[in-house]
Amino acid sequence: MSRQEKKPQKTAPNEAVPEALPGRRIVLNGVAVSSGIGIGPSRFINRRGSAMVVRQKIRRETVKKELARLEQAVSRLEAEFNAAKTRLSPMADEQRAQGELLDVYLMICRDPKLLNTVRANISEHNMGAEWALEKTAQDVRRSFANIDSLYLRERSVDIQTVIGRVTGYLQGNAVSAPGGDEPKIIFAHDLTPADTLALEPSRIIALVTEMGGQTSHTGILARSMHIPCVVGCIDLEECVQDGDLVIVDGINGVIVVNPHETELAAYINRRQEFRLYEKRIRVNSAYPAETEDGVPVPVYGNVENGQETALLKALGGEGIGLFRTEFGYLSRRDLPTEEEQFEEYKAAIQAMSPHMVVMRTLDSGADKMIGQRRVLEEANPALGMRAIRYCLRHQDIFRRQLRAILRAGVYGNAAVMFPMISGLDELRQAKSILSEVRQELDNEGISYSRNVLVGTMIELPAAVMISRALAREVDFFSIGTNDLIQYSLGVDRCNKYVSYLFKPLHPAILRAIKYTVDMAHAEGITVCVCGEMAADPYCLPVLLGMGVDALSMTPQHIPFVKNLIRRSNVEEFRLLLKSIFSQGTPEDILRLVSQNVYARFKDELAFFASMTDNNA
Repeated sequence: MSRQEKKPQKTAPNEAVPEALPGRRIVLNGVAVSSGIGIGPSRFINRRGSAMVVRQKIRRETVKKELARLEQAVSRLEAEFNAAKTRLSPMADEQRAQGELLDVYLMICRDPKLLNTVRANISEHNMGAEWALEKTAQDVRRSFANIDSLYLRERSVDIQTVIGRVTGYLQGNAVSAPGGDEPKIIFAHDLTPADTLALEPSRIIALVTEMGGQTSHTGILARSMHIPCVVGCIDLEECVQDGDLVIVDGINGVIVVNPHETELAAYINRRQEFRLYEKRIRVNSAYPAETEDGVPVPVYGNVENGQETALLKALGGEGIGLFRTEFGYLSRRDLPTEEEQFEEYKAAIQAMSPHMVVMRTLDSGADKMIGQRRVLEEANPALGMRAIRYCLRHQDIFRRQLRAILRAGVYGNAAVMFPMISGLDELRQAKSILSEVRQELDNEGISYSRNVLVGTMIELPAAVMISRALAREVDFFSIGTNDLIQYSLGVDRCNKYVSYLFKPLHPAILRAIKYTVDMAHAEGITVCVCGEMAADPYCLPVLLGMGVDALSMTPQHIPFVKNLIRRSNVEEFRLLLKSIFSQGTPEDILRLVSQNVYARFKDELAFFASMTDNNA
């Protein structure tokens, strides 16, 4: 095939069709977290060694030069953040929030106390600029709660991010938007929120990172932008060079570097087939999903802000099963007021009316600390002051949010849900505060919804074991399978070294879910699954067989799952469940489920099988 024959006449703005196939063909494997196929040239924006700093004294005569290097790096970072701001639309709420985060980063860049500390490390202690930055970052981590500067005290995590970006410029490893007009496949060791703000989605074909797992925030970002993404892919820097032609298979988690011409042609065809498949399954996505034997299964969406409601409805979402309210806190330099939260929640509830919107209360902590309260240094934050524990400790924040939710509930159909409940005391205390907030609103004569349902997340083994007692206290359960698997199996779901142990079909996980469903139904309440299992075609028969009442997932998965539900038979899956519980390992269960799934979802799974490169 000639070079010109390989070029299509027209391409989408974020597509690239290469003109040459240089270098040695290499195949890498990772975790597919956003479906699709991307083909184009590679571009590294963040390298593994960028955080490594050589601690070496400099000569006195080079101090001025080192200070100049620092100033130049800070100026370049400021210019990058300002350029990113110009790309945002002030009329779009989501982009306005991104602009507020950029403002925070710019304030940190200009913070005189921070800069003077770094300068002093260079001029008084003869440290290289990189070492001076590292030393400052360490000092901030140790004592930022007692430092006078507002930003040093309250924005520690953002400070670490900015210092890391300045260090990257000094080392020549700064994250920046890919140069040139041609869209590229972005490679990175890892991506932070600040990293992603430097990128233009229209110039990204696909994302590939060394770090991350199935439920990492990089995947959430990629899915929201409808960009293929593979994470947890080791040895990227050793195998991929800037400008290499790369295929990113976001369906199978495969990276092909410098593919053969026949392979390239095959993947170009697969990319088109996948797009046609997506278009086909969306045709009926607006209609409710019901199994062949007449069991309706509502399918909701997991969203991070009200701006996602339009996409959710377009993809057939029948409500919001999980509104992650903490994302309204993350991109701010201060805490949102009650009125600001009210307006945000009101817009989402109105947009989805008459469908349900389940507002999960602030799930701050661990990887989602909020700006004004980043004052807890914990050795193991995943097991520390997070979610409902954080809210019960900081009741001023909690009450403000509950007031906003109750007031917004007037404009549609809303529910409030408490995360990370581990015992009855926590749940009862949260409900008591909710009752007090209702009384406050009554006393103030403020209108609020008296029909807001109350639910709890089941994501800890402790909650599973007392699920019947919890069910007597609430109107519904939502099983967060991501955390339930993590805490039950002791696996960090974002750690590429142990992610192979993150197994949804583990016998212990299935028994935990089945017990929870049975206890909930015994007390007459419903159960929704809102973790990644909800969109997994191999888990769907198990969940339906258990009697799960509803599913909630990333909006992009809804058409696919609805299509599978319509091809399902709950009675058959109940019979399958009996065989599943006789199996001893996740592999045995997967083998058994696969046989049944393939027989029933043959067309869909055959399509995905055809997308796999058996020669890779």
